[in-house]
Amino acid sequence: MPKRTFIGKAKTPAIKAVAATPVESSFDEVVRLIEQSHQRAYQAVNAELIDLYWRVGECISRRIESEGWGKGTIVALAAFIQRSQPGIRGFSPQNLWRMRQFYDTYRYDTKLSTLLRELTWSANLHILNKAKLPEEREFYLRMTIRNRWPGREVARQINASLFERTVLHPAKLSTVLREVHPQAAEFFKDIYIFEFLGLPQDHSEADLHSGLLRNLGQFITELGRDFCFIGSEYPVQVGKRDFALDLLFFHRGLNCLVAIELKVEEFQPEHLGKLEFYLEALDRDVRKSHERPSIGMLLCATKDTEVVEYALSRSVSPALIAEYQALLPKKALLRAKLHEFYQRLVPPGLEPHTAGRSTRKNKAARGMKKAGAK
Repeated sequence: MPKRTFIGKAKTPAIKAVAATPVESSFDEVVRLIEQSHQRAYQAVNAELIDLYWRVGECISRRIESEGWGKGTIVALAAFIQRSQPGIRGFSPQNLWRMRQFYDTYRYDTKLSTLLRELTWSANLHILNKAKLPEEREFYLRMTIRNRWPGREVARQINASLFERTVLHPAKLSTVLREVHPQAAEFFKDIYIFEFLGLPQDHSEADLHSGLLRNLGQFITELGRDFCFIGSEYPVQVGKRDFALDLLFFHRGLNCLVAIELKVEEFQPEHLGKLEFYLEALDRDVRKSHERPSIGMLLCATKDTEVVEYALSRSVSPALIAEYQALLPKKALLRAKLHEFYQRLVPPGLEPHTAGRSTRKNKAARGMKKAGAK
């Protein structure tokens, strides 16, 4: 069997490889200590910066309420800060208003206010400006912390309507998958967005496959933080025949192989049989003794929910069926569907505006649990 090579996204700068002596190899522990210290120092500086912006926002909000500060006063304040602290950045009139909005948005929510210090200012601003509902903001705060998304990825996930998709479209998992890997729903989605591939409408499976490999870093980010790439067209031999898996990953959190088969057509029940065959081969011939049973994912261009339900209900393998989209979803349409969905959950006899918030919050909490945003 071919040697497995794990590839993931790295935030640290690439270091030029040099031949290490035996003595130098023992220095790795010291290097790790230095890197960990740098990371803790960065986190401490970031937390202090966010706390500063919070306190400035609180001060401005209090002055607006007590002394009637307006836009002119904020402009004067920004100019005064520049004179008092020459060269300081981040205190423009616009940013000062954002600090006030930042404080006013979370001032009464102590649970969320403790999370803010773990995000960069740019990530916080994306969530503040683009997430409209309190439960939506909490969802993106927790997902950003869990996945360590930079500000750009936070903006992308919001534009891709991850919150709406998580609530409206939970992952479609087989019963066996839920039993073998109870936490699987936290790590998989029902719909994956590949707008970064720039695929034409009539793309082929080869187009999709090669596009994912060319954009492997973004693909892994869309899959999730614990996915590690092993190989493409991974060879599997059964009897005297050779087969090739489209994509093979390892999931660190679930401690198992994840086989992904690509289909640029609508899901068909017969697709599942081939995936189950691959899972059997992986578990017999590739899986290590300490690893858990392999998971299979069929990634299709589209699927019928009822057909998927029927197919998975009798499946004997830990598998799921997901959909990919080559374009960003229409956010306004998803928001409308989400609103309708919440309205249907309102208990009889209660006014929508009375029960809406608690209903949304409970449903969003279940969605966040499934997405692993704890």
